Amino acid sequence: MRTGVWLVGARGSVATTSIVGGLALRAGLTAPTGCVTELPALRGPALPTFADLFFGGHDLATTPLTKRAETLADAGVLPGRLAATLAADLTAVEEDLRPAPTGGTQADRAAAVVADLTAFRQRHRLDRVVMVDVSATEPAARPHPGHADPAALRAALAGPDEVLPPSSLYAYAAVEAGCPYVDFTPSTGLRLPALAELAVARGLPYAGHDGKTGETLVKSVLAPMFAMRHLAVRTWSGTNLLGGGDGATLADPAANAAKVSSKQRVLGETLGYLPQGGTRIEYVEELGDFKTAWDLITFTGFLGTGMRMEFSWHGCDSALAAPLVLDLARLTAAAHAAGRVGPLTDLAFFFKDPLGSPTHSLGEQWQRLVEFTGRLHAGGTA
Repeated sequence: MRTGVWLVGARGSVATTSIVGGLALRAGLTAPTGCVTELPALRGPALPTFADLFFGGHDLATTPLTKRAETLADAGVLPGRLAATLAADLTAVEEDLRPAPTGGTQADRAAAVVADLTAFRQRHRLDRVVMVDVSATEPAARPHPGHADPAALRAALAGPDEVLPPSSLYAYAAVEAGCPYVDFTPSTGLRLPALAELAVARGLPYAGHDGKTGETLVKSVLAPMFAMRHLAVRTWSGTNLLGGGDGATLADPAANAAKVSSKQRVLGETLGYLPQGGTRIEYVEELGDFKTAWDLITFTGFLGTGMRMEFSWHGCDSALAAPLVLDLARLTAAAHAAGRVGPLTDLAFFFKDPLGSPTHSLGEQWQRLVEFTGRLHAGGTA
């Protein structure tokens, strides 16, 4: 299954690491560590192989992929030998990267994205293209009447107003081009009624949102533990320190608020109540592509005895996210091939704020994912 992976934010750290990783896996230069689709419980014939993946994308930045890979190697995100060995392959991918459209109406920009997606599909004779948004976090979208109705949306996009935030405009273009869509960010993306209706009308699956790579991953394991042991969590406070482009973006209060909201959902929906405390995100430029999270939890047990737990998480966000981007592209492509339409709720395992998921427990999400892929491999509609 020849599958295109179209990355929004294609020159960013996550996208570059995903591309380098995908090329390295195709060439047999690395092991699929971190790719959950390569675990025995999920691996199977329904998924496109790494050799079947072709990369393209949009970005406002113009730094060549080879240079981005070298920078990430210098920062310790990926091995320097890969950046050097894959230089020719990265240069080939560079031919499929396009500048993010600017100017004109939003309808004009969407049409330009559709044209780029269509040309990419035809150039590589692809069976399908999956768009994955790994761009910078946006502030929450401002309400607009067009968000609720496809006809009103189309009419509004042809006018002078900025009707859709960038993530949603890309989602709209993906739907118009017949491409499944994955939102790896906490931005609005396809989560507007008009866009969801259009996706279903076009017979497209979509997944999201906000990839679960660090502190929230740990929360999705610990919160069910407290709930199942009937322990009362009194407070849960976390501090996240990160650098890189994502950290710089989250220095903006509106983008920060959107990210924090996504991270907090797991506690309230797992415990059934929201403990006192919150999550702070701070930009520390010196950390680069690495991040540190520290959480303090206080809870009470039998007879009201007070106790506490704390944990630290030190990770490289790009190295944690990139294999999940590859997983999601493969799973979403397979779901599209199987005729799945609408939100892929069984992919909740990958997201902080998953669409339509009945649970935030990582264990329960894993079981749903195993069952989902099992149906795909058996030739069902998932």
